[in-house]
This record gives sequence, structure tokens and C-alpha cells, in this order.
Amino acid sequence: MVRGFEPVAGVLRPGRNCWRVAQARRAAVLIDAADYFQNLAEALRQAQKSIMIVGWDFDGRIRLCPQHEDCASLGDVLRALVEARPELEVRILVWSGALVHTPGETMPLLLGAPWAKHPRIAIRLDTKHPLYASHHQKLVAIDDAIAFCGGIDLTVERWDTCGHEEVHPCRLMPDGKAYSPVHDVQMAVEGEAARAVAEVARERWRLATGEALAVPECEGDYWPQRLEPDFADTPVAVARTAPAYGGAPAVHEIEALTDDLLAAARRSIYIENQYLAASRVRRFLEESLAARRGPEVVVVVRRASPGVLERFVMGSNRDRLIRRLRHADRHNRLRIYYPVVAGKEAPCEVLIHAKVMIVDDTALRVGSANLNNRSMGLDTECDLAIEAGEEAERRAIAAVRDKLIGEHLGVAPADVAAAMARHGSLIRGIESCNRHARGLRPFPETDFNGPTEPITGTDFLDPRRPIALL
Repeated sequence: MVRGFEPVAGVLRPGRNCWRVAQARRAAVLIDAADYFQNLAEALRQAQKSIMIVGWDFDGRIRLCPQHEDCASLGDVLRALVEARPELEVRILVWSGALVHTPGETMPLLLGAPWAKHPRIAIRLDTKHPLYASHHQKLVAIDDAIAFCGGIDLTVERWDTCGHEEVHPCRLMPDGKAYSPVHDVQMAVEGEAARAVAEVARERWRLATGEALAVPECEGDYWPQRLEPDFADTPVAVARTAPAYGGAPAVHEIEALTDDLLAAARRSIYIENQYLAASRVRRFLEESLAARRGPEVVVVVRRASPGVLERFVMGSNRDRLIRRLRHADRHNRLRIYYPVVAGKEAPCEVLIHAKVMIVDDTALRVGSANLNNRSMGLDTECDLAIEAGEEAERRAIAAVRDKLIGEHLGVAPADVAAAMARHGSLIRGIESCNRHARGLRPFPETDFNGPTEPITGTDFLDPRRPIALL
């Protein structure tokens, strides 16, 4: 598929579409929460002075490695760490709306849990946000030496393996109730890139609590032994969304990054996202698909929409956006899929929660930002991005893409790469491998002549900017 290395150097521009570009000594893409949680557990054990957790939700009852019967809850792990290390402080910052809008347990966030009753464990609810906004970043920073950023909160209904079986004995809520297969992605970074992510977390803490935190100075190797890095000595961009609030200016780096990555695409755009409802994304993709020559576009998105409001807003606007893209797709360069695995009675959908964009095998983005309007200017978000400045980075980005697609299709990444090379096409490569019970299913056709404009009330229910009060 690759016709020679064509770097997209120059897409990442601090001050426009990212806050900072910092060197990562090592970086890895962690696919699905079982992989993330296992490596996080190992990294936590290395902590000396600081563990910072920033999330949309948090639940200390989860077990990071539920496949091991003797695995303690996350809360108990954090308590044991601070008791064993007299200099270690744990800070957990959670969106205040988690009390009513998220699946995690509410009362420990409000009143505290036994494991959190320690002078060096602090849990704070972040109330500093505009009306209807959320704090949606999912960050963990350990001693500024290693950091994790992506789509995975440390909460319930997140753990799953890459197998995504319809039923898994470890995919359970703390009360024993099973939940559906879920696909998600997180990144691990080490070195200056980790310190940059930690600075984002510290600034969030300062804005929420008024407390300015010192930078921890520690030495040691925090990288999990079993985690094979995808990248070495690679610049990593940190991009953010933040609404104007309390005197702090608005930050729209992720919105600009989305624009610039889509505009830079020449051969292919591969997207995994929980939502597909952002007006700006629709406009870019419409223009690209309508052009005689342009990139292939493959989107893997969630079909199921839990909750009445989500179905009404995100589901309806997704369907209308897809309809518009299909109208624009005059040259058959668009595919929109949802993943399934074999089920006992019928195919079982794997719920997409990832937020990934890969452009031309030369740019990779992983983070918390959905492709809806609010992630572009209302909620707080944090994404990491890498652009290939040399061939080794291009190969690494292509390998991540092949691994993601291979997981969905139930085939080896090498088979995906070979199929795309053989056909010279992302779409035809996927279609040639998409022949099993586990695979990517075309998003259902909707009435071609149905409505194409966002539903009435979108400016209030999925706003790009904070809602102005009269």
C-alpha cells in the first residue's frame, strides 16, 4: 500500500494544534484495557513520590488484573503503596458530574472510602467547568517518569481482552454482573513526553483545588518489563481541549489537530471512535470524498447507543452524518463499520470506546476526544499524537493500524499488512480479510433520502462551545 515514505512533517505545530511536542524515550499503544491495566499495575509499583490520576470517572473497587484471583482492588493497591513508601502521595481528580453521570460507585467519591482515609491520599471532585461541560481527560502520571493517556478511565465496564468474547469470566462489575465486550486504546509514554502529560494533570489539579504541586524528582526505570515499545526516541505532541472558565482561556488544539490531520491525508484515513457526530469532521470528510482524487476513509464506530439521550442525540446525528457522507462518496472511497464477535445466538457487538485516528501510515493520534462537537470546545480533553519523521516511525504507525484492524477481523496483523499491500488499498485489504464470524460489519444503510441536518437542539445537547447564560 505504501508507495515510498512520504512524511507529513510539519502537521504538528505547537501553539496551533498542540500545546507541546516533547521527546518520548519510549512510547507504546496499549490496545484494550486488559493490556493497559496490567502494565499500569507494574508501573504503579515503581512509584516513589507521586501518582496522579485524572479522570471522567474513577472506581477504586476495580481490579487491574482480575484474571489473577489474588489481585487486590485498585483502592487497596494505592493504600498499600502509600503505607510502604513514606514520600509517596496519591492524588485523584474526578469530574464532579461522575456522581450522577458515570457508571462508577458514587458514595466513595462523595464521602470517601476506607482505603482513601490516609493523609497522603487525596480525592477531589472537579467542579470548575461551565454549565453542561465535563472533565473528560483520562490521565495517569507516575513521578513524571511514565504517563498514560487515552480513552480508558480507571472505572467499571472498561476491562476487556483483545479477544472480546461474548462472555468472559473476568468481565464483571464488582457486584458480579457481566457487561458487554468493549474496545479501547491508551498510550504509554516515557521521558519528557511523560513530564508534559504530568504538567497537564498538575495544571488541572491547580485549577480545581488552588494547590500548586511541586515537580517530583526521582530516578529509576518505570517502564513495564513486558511492555514492548512501539516507538523509541520519538517526538510526541500533547493536544488539549479546554473551555474558557474562571479566567483561564479556551484551548482548541484538538479541534485544530483534527482539521489538520484530515486535511493532510492523501491515501487513507483510519478512525476508531465512540461517536461520529462532529460537524467539522463531517465537512472535511464530505469535501474529501466528493473530490475525484482523495484518501480512502474507514471509520469503525459504535452502533449501539446506551441510554435514551445518547440514542436521541449522538445516535441520530451519527446516522445523519453518515447519510451525508454516503451522498458525498461518489468514488466509493468510504466504509463505515462496527465490530462483532461470534455470539451464542447472534453476532455480538464489541462496543467501541477508543478514540484513534491514523492518517496515511504517517500520523497517529490517541486520546480522550470523541468525534462529537463537545470534545472540540466544551469538555476538557487530552490527546497524544505522533507524526512519522523517518521510516522507522512510519513502520511503527502502520504496525499499530494493522494490529487494530487485525484484532477486529480476527486475523494476524501481518495478514492485514499483506492484504493491503497486495490490493494497494486500505478498503480492499480489509474486505479481503473480512470473511469470518468475527469481523467488521458495514454500518446499516439508512434511508438515502432521509434527513441530513443535525437534529433540532444539537447546539444545546452537543455544543461546540460553552452555553451562554442570559
